[in-house]
Amino acid sequence: MEIKKFIGIFVASACISVAVYGSLTYAPEKKLEEEKVATTAQPIEWSYEGDTGPNKWGSLDASFSMCGNGKEQSPINIDLEDVVLDKSLGDIKINYQPTLFKLRNDGHNIQATDDSGKNSIVIDGEKYTFLRIHFHTPSEHQINGQHFAMEAHLVHENSKGEKAVLGLLINAGKENKLLTDFWSKLPSNITEADIPLSNTINLAKLLPTDKKVYQYSGSLTTPPCSEGVKWSIMQQPIEMSKEQIDAFKAIIPNNSRPVQSLNNRKVVE
Repeated sequence: MEIKKFIGIFVASACISVAVYGSLTYAPEKKLEEEKVATTAQPIEWSYEGDTGPNKWGSLDASFSMCGNGKEQSPINIDLEDVVLDKSLGDIKINYQPTLFKLRNDGHNIQATDDSGKNSIVIDGEKYTFLRIHFHTPSEHQINGQHFAMEAHLVHENSKGEKAVLGLLINAGKENKLLTDFWSKLPSNITEADIPLSNTINLAKLLPTDKKVYQYSGSLTTPPCSEGVKWSIMQQPIEMSKEQIDAFKAIIPNNSRPVQSLNNRKVVE
């Protein structure tokens, strides 16, 4: 009996030793994997100045590499002498109606989103559904090397996930009453939840009366700077009051990416 009891105690001790060894061997690896997942889940820090500014975006993360290596990047300077007249260029069909928007401050921009799916544009027979509108100060695109006070981007997407952006150049002038509700609720801090607007906005009334555009193939102007974006910059600027522009700048002082090389691209009208 004593021998059997001894053997039982020995076996039990061995099992405990193996269990302890196993926990010591595999727990650190599991912890490292969990830490790796947690690390990769963190957003990549980028900004408009310093070590995380536009000239550094391409090196901040592999997913941002297009910001540094892309050949069709945005924004650009539109030199009017080099714009090509294309008589075959069709009009952009704009299908906007009054819809409710929600505001968001992500730290880089303040944007208004529309989840209704009721607003869209058609370019070259392809339908792009409106997603959001946001603003940059000063303007990202230039005309003959000159900035405008602000620029609005109306971002659209087709069924294949391809983007088309309408750019509105903005001068300081009369108050833009269409944006009164929007501007009265500008969130001064990063928002955790979207802020619904009380009144509908009809984007069609935000556009200039002259619908002529400059078109070119470009990219997103923020990381990851994905290319293949259809850009249409309205030739006629719109206006916002100096007070409206200053109210935005008080929250987002500068969120304009410098102009990028045109390379072999053409701008058409």
